[in-house]
Amino acid sequence: MQAADRLVLDTVRRGGPWPAILAVTAITGAAAELALPYLVGRTVDAFTAAAPQQTFWLALSAAVVAAVMLCESLGVWARGASAAHAAAGLRLRLLRHVLAAGLPVTRRYPGGELVTRTGLNTEEVGRAPEAVTGALAPLVPTVGALVALVLIDPRLAAALAAGVVAILLVLRAFLRTTTAVAGGYQEVQGEIAARLVDALGGARTITAAGTADREARRVLGPLPRLRARGLGLWRANATAGVQAGLVVPVVEIAVLAAGGLLLAAGDLTIGELYAAARYAVLGAALSGALGYLGGLARARSAAARVAELFTLPTPHYGTHPLPPHPPKPSGTAGGAASGRTPGTLEFRSVTAAGLAVPELVIPGGTVTAVVGRSGSGKSLLAALAARLADPSGGAVLLDGVPLTELPRRTLRRAIGYAVERPVLTGDTIADALTPYPGPSGDDLPEHVTEAARAACADSFVRRLPDGYDTPLADAPMSGGERQRLGLARAFARGERLLVLDDATSSLDTVTERQVARALTEDPRGRTRLIVAHRLATAARADQVIWLDNGAVRATGPHHDLWQDPAYRAIFQSTPHPTDAPAASGKHHPPPPPRAREGFADGPPAPAPCRDGHLPGGAPVEGEDRAAPAPGQGEGLAGGPSAPAPRRDGRLAGDALTSGEGRGAAVPHQGQGGLAPRQSGGFGGGR
Repeated sequence: MQAADRLVLDTVRRGGPWPAILAVTAITGAAAELALPYLVGRTVDAFTAAAPQQTFWLALSAAVVAAVMLCESLGVWARGASAAHAAAGLRLRLLRHVLAAGLPVTRRYPGGELVTRTGLNTEEVGRAPEAVTGALAPLVPTVGALVALVLIDPRLAAALAAGVVAILLVLRAFLRTTTAVAGGYQEVQGEIAARLVDALGGARTITAAGTADREARRVLGPLPRLRARGLGLWRANATAGVQAGLVVPVVEIAVLAAGGLLLAAGDLTIGELYAAARYAVLGAALSGALGYLGGLARARSAAARVAELFTLPTPHYGTHPLPPHPPKPSGTAGGAASGRTPGTLEFRSVTAAGLAVPELVIPGGTVTAVVGRSGSGKSLLAALAARLADPSGGAVLLDGVPLTELPRRTLRRAIGYAVERPVLTGDTIADALTPYPGPSGDDLPEHVTEAARAACADSFVRRLPDGYDTPLADAPMSGGERQRLGLARAFARGERLLVLDDATSSLDTVTERQVARALTEDPRGRTRLIVAHRLATAARADQVIWLDNGAVRATGPHHDLWQDPAYRAIFQSTPHPTDAPAASGKHHPPPPPRAREGFADGPPAPAPCRDGHLPGGAPVEGEDRAAPAPGQGEGLAGGPSAPAPRRDGRLAGDALTSGEGRGAAVPHQGQGGLAPRQSGGFGGGR
């Protein structure tokens, strides 16, 4: 619990002025309560003796009572403010840490568990300032009461001291028991929340399968354990309350009995006896810290769960800048005329979570497809390229600079990343597309609107009530529209490298074909790394990285890899009968499965987006929505009407033949990587 106790103390320290206000009001109120018995005793003696100071002592007692009431009122207000301030600060710190840690957090903890720890548990830790000050405040009157009784008569102080020791033992046992039981209670709460979040994520599937009752029983399955933990908390409170309740009256009776004997012997006055009785009550009031100790126990157990998240490592960023992006030479697709092309991505003996990538170079400005069966490490490779995860060994470099040495803002401006289910952040659509809070939709930079047009998102956004200024909460979007905005965000932000991890799976065939064309004809000449699940994507790439069981099995052009039956099997649902060796011992590769639309000697005319608009947003004349004509290819989404690739794995009409200015990809000399073809693009139109 050392980490938990440190976090509790750190939360108190970061609580701003409120813990100090709580401490001042608690100590001042305790001191006033401590002085009140003495003042009341003097007032009684003054009235009994008809002394002239009786009015003075009475007025002073009334002032002290008013001070106690004021401190109590300020304490109630400060307790609420301190808890809110401390919880908000801790939640913000934890959320930033969790988001910075990224993949390791989401792989280790379910979503519902993270919600519980960043929500309910941080709120309980936020009550630590109130609990700490509330638990320590009774020590002031207790110590003061002991000192006062020593001054009145040491024998009275001895009787009170014995009772205080007994109360402290009860409180110590209560704190230990409650901390352990509260930790188990919070753990079960997190388990139920994790199951609930999973069930809500699959609500449509559960409804369609008719398993709502069974799923409800599964979500609420831990309730008996939660009940047992709750009863444990109740028993701990009840036991400590009964024990303290027995000790307090015994202490008070002991002090009063001793004081009565002293009064009878003439060693005490009536006022002193009254003061002694009041001090006995104040000294025994230490048992009143029971409730605050229960809050402190819950805060400690919650802090242990929160501190566990803080132990997860977060990426560290450097200060090394990227080399300047050279001017685009005339007549090229971008990049330098000589030397390393901007956007060059290198893997140097990289290992991470079962993935091993040897020396590999992806030249700048090229399109690389990453293929492999499910679980082969494609998404992890993409995450490493975008530095959403760090390798356990080796290094990933962009333009010769390790990603770990780049400043955070430089890294995120250089690399655009898109996934299958993008999460859109910000208040408006414009905020979701721009890397940092910036201008409104009417003042968006041109490259942002160009990115939206390339992703076929501009047209449907402009049809919204406020266009790019439409709040995300007021913009109902389909999965494909949301995915288009995710692509547009990646296109707008990535200045040197685009990493797409199954980022077009929800697009219709026409839109996907247009997005594929925007990638292949990228005028900015950025490097594109695409996790490919479809034959056409791999066939049109400059080179392919073939992953198998966490290792790079082969790299090279698609038409070369196509000769391997195991490679062909990645794209085939069932093995082809002719995949088996022929009787003669020679292998004759079968005709590959039919692929999607190919590029002939140049790319075809731009296809409209599904909403009937061309990539620039202009509507197609004479029709509201464009649809592929019979026999027309279907982009990357597939369809039986598309031309089939040739036996060598190329698409029909693909300009990958000799004499058309496109050389085959060969290993990068000295680095074991991939060299770009001469055009650096997909088809002969580049």
